[in-house]
Amino acid sequence: MAVQDISALLVRLVVLFHTWGAWAVVEVNMEDRVEVYRGETAQITCMFKSADGIGGLVIQWFYVTQAGDKQKIYYQDSTMNVIDRGTRFTDRISVNGTGGTEEVVLTIMDVQLEDELEFICLIKSLTDGIKEGRTKLKVFVIPNLPTIEGVQTGISINEPSLSKIGSCEVKNGFPRPNITWYKNNMPLRSAIDEVNMVPSSTIESSGLFSVKSELSMMVKKEDKDATFYCEASYFVPGETRMTETNKINITVHYPSTAVNVWVESPKGKIKEGDSIELNCQSNGNSPSLFTIRHKDEDMGDSNMLVLNNVTRLNSGDYECICLDMGTMEEISGTISLFVNYLDPVVVMPEEPVEVAKGAEVKATCNALSSLQTQTTWFKDGREVSKGHTLTLKDATFDTAGKYVCVVTVPEIEEMETNGTLHVHVQGQPEIMKTVNTEIEEILRNTVNLSCCVKGFPSPNIIWTTSDKKVVKTMSQQETKEGVLCSVVHFKVTSDITAFCNASNEYGADAVTFNIKAIKAETAIPPKKMKESNGVIIAVIIIFILLLAILGSVLYYLYKKGKICGRSGKQDLTKEKSNKDNIVVEMKSDNTEEAVLLGVNGEKQLPSDQSNEYLDVQE
Repeated sequence: MAVQDISALLVRLVVLFHTWGAWAVVEVNMEDRVEVYRGETAQITCMFKSADGIGGLVIQWFYVTQAGDKQKIYYQDSTMNVIDRGTRFTDRISVNGTGGTEEVVLTIMDVQLEDELEFICLIKSLTDGIKEGRTKLKVFVIPNLPTIEGVQTGISINEPSLSKIGSCEVKNGFPRPNITWYKNNMPLRSAIDEVNMVPSSTIESSGLFSVKSELSMMVKKEDKDATFYCEASYFVPGETRMTETNKINITVHYPSTAVNVWVESPKGKIKEGDSIELNCQSNGNSPSLFTIRHKDEDMGDSNMLVLNNVTRLNSGDYECICLDMGTMEEISGTISLFVNYLDPVVVMPEEPVEVAKGAEVKATCNALSSLQTQTTWFKDGREVSKGHTLTLKDATFDTAGKYVCVVTVPEIEEMETNGTLHVHVQGQPEIMKTVNTEIEEILRNTVNLSCCVKGFPSPNIIWTTSDKKVVKTMSQQETKEGVLCSVVHFKVTSDITAFCNASNEYGADAVTFNIKAIKAETAIPPKKMKESNGVIIAVIIIFILLLAILGSVLYYLYKKGKICGRSGKQDLTKEKSNKDNIVVEMKSDNTEEAVLLGVNGEKQLPSDQSNEYLDVQE
């Protein structure tokens, strides 16, 4: 019985021992990596489980050196927590948590590139249970914007080997960035004898990476329109980012196969006197020499030719010859120019035409031209006829004058020429109607008389007076319409009659001017006389109205018995009668005689009224 009890106790102890050992096992969990930008703060968390209380645990932090050794940086147990001195992290770390929460956090401040290490969290129990966890700290720096530089010289498609296109570079990134080349928005891949990309990287003194890539390829003609650019990809916490450069083009040299020649100006048809700018251009893109020839004569060693003030002699073929400096081959292009012309006008008859009054005039106007022309006749700026022939029937003095024929080319603006025809109509003079031949002028004033005459041959104008005196002409001139005008001055001393006499070999004509001399005081300008007459009429009308009103009042008083009279002298101021006496006295400015009128309008002399008044009774 005792043996059984001892056996049972041993079994219980063994079970208890194994049970307690199971409780002493420690579990530790940590992230594989923690990512952070340089200069920021990193937090590494260590989570664990243990059956021991806080007093039975030891917590330690380590990092793994480049040589693979573990370097302790922190120690903690139930009695103390210590940051190890003399390590790279001594002044930059702290540990949060005492283990009671089954979590401790290692905080690293101002993270640098060299801090990219593996960190170890070690948990040890007093019953010899030990467990550790590991986390890698990753540090990132965003690089500068990538740059691209293309070759500045042209690239020939005849190059036997790969030609450098350009280089792309991205600086100061961590970890190392990558560069990808694109052509026409498609990524390029290396291909033997076609495309080659050579990358290179540099570690700067700061520990950051700078990466460069050069692109070379076999260039084809179609690459003249291609665009190239680079894409830099780099890592940041939690993602990968990409940045593109600007796009570049390259200059591709390829030989010419044709030459184009054209007239830059003027646009449209060319006429004599124009300035012509002739251009030529090959369809290649390589260094070339140009020469322009006309009628086997070199006109210039350039791809542009300017001809000033051209004539019809400049018409013909112009050849532009292009010499490719790469292949030393010549190709050419040709253009044919035609310079349109318009010769001077020929007017027939050439001499001035003299025609009798009532006759017919015919003239023609022509100009030789390379294009269809149109002719218009003008006189005094007005159109009188269209067509090459001018016909004037039943000629009069109004028919005479200068006619201008204008020949134009409708297809080319401002291409025109003109000629003139002078027509003289023969006949006796005709004096043009004068506005006023009856003239009034103040004595000793000067009056100007003018006389305008039509006629051909040009009339002879003579001024005379009624007493047969010849008056000197002060001025005489012929207008552009062929009218001869003569002017004389007369000083008015008395009434004058003046004659304008015009004559030529075909007859004569005359006009008479009557000048009446008037005194200065009687001479009233027409406008002032009209104004004075108006004032007088207004005064007369007002006076008549006043008389009518006065007569009406007197008549009214007479009817009402307000006017009375009696014989003998009366004192009007003491009259008590209801009748009033009215006496009207009128005096003349020429005599001292006074006239007294009664209301009946009868006249009485003063001598008859010295002692009495006229009585008027109802």
